[in-house]
Amino acid sequence: MTPLDDTDRQLLSLLQANAREGTANLARKLGLARTTVVARIARLERSGVVAGYGVRLGPQLEALAVRAWCSLSVLPRTAPAVLRALQAMPEVEEVSAVSGPFDYLVFLRCTSHEQLDTLLDRLGQLDGVHQTQTSIVLSRKIDRRSVG
Repeated sequence: MTPLDDTDRQLLSLLQANAREGTANLARKLGLARTTVVARIARLERSGVVAGYGVRLGPQLEALAVRAWCSLSVLPRTAPAVLRALQAMPEVEEVSAVSGPFDYLVFLRCTSHEQLDTLLDRLGQLDGVHQTQTSIVLSRKIDRRSVG
């Protein structure tokens, strides 16, 4: 992996806030030449530090979402099947393997509490899911991935 200096980290932070920001603006914010910023971005992409660019949902859609973290405990040897089932559910945005009493931490995004309730029932009924524990997100206090 390419070692990152402070400028690389600042550039990455700016790109995470707005990946579509022009290189001239990035250069101005970093106090660098535009060509230097272009070269740094290319190096970060080539080295795999920047794996791609995506879309973050805006505040209008975020405000309508019901989000929750669901911890899952799965029976031994059932993890691949459970992960395949989770992959097929569009409401599942992220799955992380974690330490502790649960095996996975699943981030869910639904359009209503009713949809979340139905989804949680489905999760609990998956073959191999032993136990679940869910926390509904009331608000985000810090989100470095959000726009603005």
